Amino acid sequence: MLSSIAGDWDPIDLAYRNVSICLLFHCHSSYFPVFYSIWNIYLDYHSDCGRYAERTGQLPNIILQKRRENMLQEIQFLSFNQRDSIYAWLYVPACAHKGIIQLVHGYGEHSRRYLPMITAFMEEGYIVAADDHVGHGKTALENNSWGDWGSKGFHTMMEDEHLLMEIVRKQYPDLPCFMFGHSMGSFIARDFSARYGSELAGAVYCGTAGPNDSLKEAVEQVKKIVDAGGGDGADPSLSSLLFASMNERYENVKYGNEWVCEDPYVQLDHLQDPFNALTRPTNNRSLLYFMELMLSIGSIDWAAKVPSSLPILLISGDQDPVGGYGAGVYTVADWLWRTGHRPVTKLYTGYRHEIHNYPELKKEVAEDILAFIGAQLK
Repeated sequence: MLSSIAGDWDPIDLAYRNVSICLLFHCHSSYFPVFYSIWNIYLDYHSDCGRYAERTGQLPNIILQKRRENMLQEIQFLSFNQRDSIYAWLYVPACAHKGIIQLVHGYGEHSRRYLPMITAFMEEGYIVAADDHVGHGKTALENNSWGDWGSKGFHTMMEDEHLLMEIVRKQYPDLPCFMFGHSMGSFIARDFSARYGSELAGAVYCGTAGPNDSLKEAVEQVKKIVDAGGGDGADPSLSSLLFASMNERYENVKYGNEWVCEDPYVQLDHLQDPFNALTRPTNNRSLLYFMELMLSIGSIDWAAKVPSSLPILLISGDQDPVGGYGAGVYTVADWLWRTGHRPVTKLYTGYRHEIHNYPELKKEVAEDILAFIGAQLK
């Protein structure tokens, strides 16, 4: 059965799915619903890859028919930008539910890169909600809006997360809601915490950033271009204002994304995933929104807006340039402490940006997140 389904998948991709199937049929029966659901997620994902190929003219390795189960719900709703349909997924384990974890992905990627983490959360009894942001992933594919976030301002993604939370809460009104955000997702989660923090039972900011001394100047530069009518254009050189220095500490830079993770397989996955690279560069208006989002959370004024009762976990690699190699993460923790919060902070020694994707570390990261969330339920 596997060979007929797999077709021309590459060996690493196929091996990962074969392991999932082996676990499906041989693991403890309590895990069966999780792995059955994850297998259907992979079918759904590769079906989307096929549709991507149809639209871009690149032939797919395989096109699979979508299969939907109650455990995996695809959700669509109108974005805050009043233009795009947001595509989101609700992953529901077949067991007693402890709570809801809303997962917020980062810049230029998509939510289904987090399937190992989603699986870990489901195994512990948590429902997981995750969307693909405007301009990203399946949302961008279906709306033909790659790299275009709309024209409603930098709060758009945060407000979309709130819309998703309201949809999920209608189905599960009695469960506590937690939010996990990585990288830009942590910026969105921090923006969310400042406006809707009272609706959360806890927040996890992963791979977040501290203050950026050059950000105001960069915002002014891009704003001039947008105000002059250049918002819909895309100047890739403007992205260098944010990303040019990411690899300055690393040797043997080959792909340009070495700052993401030291593992070469993660680097290749990051490059080759058709939903993980923006088909077109982020347009100038959206890049401005990204910078304005960072600016809005880049001082102690942000921390003062977050409810002091909100439990917060800060996690990062101490070799992550986004977090200033740990210094920026501790600055954010300091802002929170000085405004009456009591955050928990953990840096993972020797690791870069995507701590949740290192093969030897991802289990520990998931366990740390789950231990923090579980402590809020006691």
